[in-house]
Amino acid sequence: MKVRFILLILIFLFCLSSCKQNQVRGVIIESDLYTTLDYKRNKELILLIDKTLDKDQNALAKLNKFWCGGGAGCYDLGFIFTQIIYQIGEEEFILMVDKLNPKQCAGINGLISAGLEYGDNNNDGEMDDSEIKIEFPKLLAVLQFKNSKLTLSKSIE
Repeated sequence: MKVRFILLILIFLFCLSSCKQNQVRGVIIESDLYTTLDYKRNKELILLIDKTLDKDQNALAKLNKFWCGGGAGCYDLGFIFTQIIYQIGEEEFILMVDKLNPKQCAGINGLISAGLEYGDNNNDGEMDDSEIKIEFPKLLAVLQFKNSKLTLSKSIE
């Protein structure tokens, strides 16, 4: 009887520790992205979100290039970006973006725009139709500047 109980507890703990997560530190991974991820990719995403919340610009660069499966999964990745910005603040996010090179920043503004359009940033169950130029004007200016540097470097090559 005791052995069965211990075995049951061990199985429960194993299952609990090996399950995918759909949220980390208040950042929600919506279902379209969540369901496309296997266990390993889910853990990778969780780690990138966690490190980005800790203001690690390398994690931010990797999060920007994270495979989202296309379509709605990428909207969900954009929603992750908006949640991170709201949580750490636009100024702190800008400080991280400033440390990235233009290639590492490519596409961030598109993800943020998608996250603002399709994500539930108000947590009221309705989509938020904010625009990046209204919601994060300083960040947009930084991202546009980085993008212009990337475009310039490509035209020189």
